[in-house]
Amino acid sequence: MSKVLVIDTLKQPLNPVHPAKARQLLNNGRAAIFRRFPFTIVLKESSSDQTIQPLRLKIDPGAKVTGIAIVNDANGEVIWAAELQHRGFTIRESLTSRSQLRRSRRNRKTRYRQARFNNRKRADSWLAPSLMSRVYNIETWVKRLCKFAPITTISQELVRFDTQLMQNPQIQGDEYQQGELQGYETREYLLEKWRRQCAYCGAENIPLQVEHIQPRAKGGSNRLSNLTLSCEKCNTKKGVKDIKDFLKKQPEKLSKILAQAKKPLADTAAVNSTRFKLLDVLKATGLPIEVGSGGLTKFNRSTQNLEKTHWIDAACVGKSTPTLNIKGVKPLFIKAAGHGTRQSCRTDKYGFPNRHCSRDKIHFGFQTGDIVKAVVTTGKKIGIHSGRIATRATGSFNVSAKKSLIQGISHRFCQIIHRKDGYGYAY
Repeated sequence: MSKVLVIDTLKQPLNPVHPAKARQLLNNGRAAIFRRFPFTIVLKESSSDQTIQPLRLKIDPGAKVTGIAIVNDANGEVIWAAELQHRGFTIRESLTSRSQLRRSRRNRKTRYRQARFNNRKRADSWLAPSLMSRVYNIETWVKRLCKFAPITTISQELVRFDTQLMQNPQIQGDEYQQGELQGYETREYLLEKWRRQCAYCGAENIPLQVEHIQPRAKGGSNRLSNLTLSCEKCNTKKGVKDIKDFLKKQPEKLSKILAQAKKPLADTAAVNSTRFKLLDVLKATGLPIEVGSGGLTKFNRSTQNLEKTHWIDAACVGKSTPTLNIKGVKPLFIKAAGHGTRQSCRTDKYGFPNRHCSRDKIHFGFQTGDIVKAVVTTGKKIGIHSGRIATRATGSFNVSAKKSLIQGISHRFCQIIHRKDGYGYAY
């Protein structure tokens, strides 16, 4: 069961409690709701006799979604879990669109200008904004969770695939990285690269075998660029034939397989670009950091017969993973939405000013993106409506409820549940 985070009167983290215990504290007036996401209560009386149990924060970074879990190493209980959806690809598209508009506008409306001297050298540690947004999102939630839970250590999946291990099992000399786990590293990489289907017939949801594109009997190597996935039927049919002979009647499929064999993983490239930047950010917290590979994560998950989800993968990161208790855990789904725009005006599709934007962001104490509870007592929209609001200077707001959009709700009926913080939430 996902537990409720607790802080004391001095806002110091205490042991998380069962939801029933939190409900009892709230009903008895001994605690109050401090924050909705993550749900945190604050005690109204000090409790100095409590022994604090250390917790571990575990992170499984991804290009699109990052898994987060808080685990009690002593008993293996998953205290809290979440899946954080990034907006890196959205940022990349926005920056590309802006660049295209500006370039087009300059070419059409200004005289020719000589190329300027390249004096805009970037720092060696510079990363694109679309990549840094992933690091900032994780950093925000690490700092936030450390405020509300007694976290003493952090585990991070540093590399998706340990390519050095795949080439040479003895490179680090640790027993856990040899034998069975080495096969997990290679197989997981191939599953991602070949989209979990047979390269020859496209069969899915069946057992797949690791297959050599150029047979070893004819000089093929064990390098990743020579490995693919095949169903048992196609693997047997191909045997030790050269792939050019095996697919001589299917030239399109042959060229597609050979091109895919040399193609790197785009999502893996995004994760690899930010992994050490994220590690530096985590080290800056001052907490001990444990790192592990994606193959080790899958090994831990598979040996415990757990379902593959982002938050469960996070709970399985690192050598420290105990036997996990995930019964009743409901992960919080977090979507990075940004903090709006600073544009003074919108542009049309040609890049020219189209509509002026109001500089006033807050109206009657509310701003667009706040989560509110609107208790409407008069008019056509009588009832209780909860959701995010879009504000207007007139005081007539729109509420995006779970099932529909309710328009024209007066600010007098609204009360804040959660202030806008750049993220959307759901269970």
